[in-house]
Amino acid sequence: MTFDFEKSLYKDKNIKSENVCGVDEAGRGPLAGRVYASAVILPENACDIEELKDLDDSKKLSEKKREKLAESIKKYALSYCVAYAEKDEIEKINILNAALLAMNRAIAGLDKKAEFAVIDGNANKNIIIPSVTVVGGDAKCPSVAAASILAKTERDRYCVEYLDKEYPEYNFAKHKGYGTKEHYAAVEKYGLCREHRESFFKKYFESRENKK
Repeated sequence: MTFDFEKSLYKDKNIKSENVCGVDEAGRGPLAGRVYASAVILPENACDIEELKDLDDSKKLSEKKREKLAESIKKYALSYCVAYAEKDEIEKINILNAALLAMNRAIAGLDKKAEFAVIDGNANKNIIIPSVTVVGGDAKCPSVAAASILAKTERDRYCVEYLDKEYPEYNFAKHKGYGTKEHYAAVEKYGLCREHRESFFKKYFESRENKK
């Protein structure tokens, strides 16, 4: 992974590298809890730093590797921020808009102002600073990869340290809120908890009713 894409942005838009942040989210797919996002500004020599050489899409990394990289990202980043949108916000404005809201909160929370954002995926509507989207950006752009790792590790921590302790019967520490067989079995047995995204279960409950 190199800074070639980011460098082309700096040249084309006459923006200094220290003012460009990578942005990514974690938690759009799960059935419960917050959606997280992170914004990260990396130094231009980040790819030459030994502790950051394994930067990649967070989904391709083991939990142990993600945790180790997260600490290194926090150590070397020029600025970073992790933010989130709550479950009630997801239900109110839908998951995509909630993810974008979390991204804006992360960008706004940077202690070093960003002038431009590189965002993973294909959605950047209403982002508070000029931005560009890159599909698969977390596997192409170091700053976006770093953002994906911070968002993922923080959301996983939230699942383990909050959701699982508040609602142990669902075993959130294991499946992190995703729609596994075990998760659906717990929903069948205990119903939905306060942190479940009710709208995500609409088709599931409709299908169940149709089978009766």
